[in-house]
Amino acid sequence: MNTDIRDQLRKTLVEEIAPSFRVTIPYEQQREVLDAIGAGSALPDGLEEERGELAGLTTTWLVAPGGSTEHALLHLHGGGYVVGSCISHRGLAAWLSASVRVQVVLPEYRLAPEHPCPAAIDDAVAAYRALLDSGLAPERVALSGDSAGGGLALATLMALRDAGEPLPAAAFLLSPWTDLTLSGESMKTRRQLDPWLEEPMLTKFSTLYRGELAPDDPRVSPLLGAFSGLPPLLVQVGDHEILRSDSIRLSERAEAAGVELSLEVADALWHVYQLFAPVLPDATEALDRAGEWLRAKLQIG
Repeated sequence: MNTDIRDQLRKTLVEEIAPSFRVTIPYEQQREVLDAIGAGSALPDGLEEERGELAGLTTTWLVAPGGSTEHALLHLHGGGYVVGSCISHRGLAAWLSASVRVQVVLPEYRLAPEHPCPAAIDDAVAAYRALLDSGLAPERVALSGDSAGGGLALATLMALRDAGEPLPAAAFLLSPWTDLTLSGESMKTRRQLDPWLEEPMLTKFSTLYRGELAPDDPRVSPLLGAFSGLPPLLVQVGDHEILRSDSIRLSERAEAAGVELSLEVADALWHVYQLFAPVLPDATEALDRAGEWLRAKLQIG
């Protein structure tokens, strides 16, 4: 049954979703499409949702039943740094709250091309600082991010470390986009397997996001930054995605720098497959594993 559901979802990605994110589609239209998809997401029963501001950013707070408000998971949404919002990722954030059993804080950081790098990093750092200013101790906060949001979470950790700030307890990265030079071997070896992502679109998003910065600037491509001193990382990636190498190389560099790291490569799955929880059992199970890992790092019983 799980295989049947996986095949059906892959078909939907190829035939209905991926065509809306071709390089020829204006990014303004892609923003609308992604929000429309997110608006229809299934949500956990009893979810509490509040919209407001954090560090001047439009933000949604989501708490599933039994979720602790004495801890927080700051989630940075994906979308190639060009699309994505609280609406597009409310489903993923909600199921993260259900799995981790804490409040998930979902800010809308500034997007490119209107606001190129490092605007998104500055916003993520400001949001994290605002959580600490609200009274949360850093050991009660974790970061997470999917796709570009995963890369942004990594860049945010590096920025906080370099500024001498107290770091969060851990970070959970879902199919993180960490190399905007697009030099990973999976860009070629997984090209025929990936049902969603294509190199031309990633090239466009990379160009829009980096602005005047070089693609190998560590703020743009945190894979090329220094990993020493970072908190524990959990990385989940699909084996059938062209960004697979971003996670593999991230894991190698983090471990070489002495960072505690857990890597999960999901067989026959695609980019940020966790977005399909709870329909796809693989996605729900992955989030449940992440929830157990994060609760341990946050010292939640």
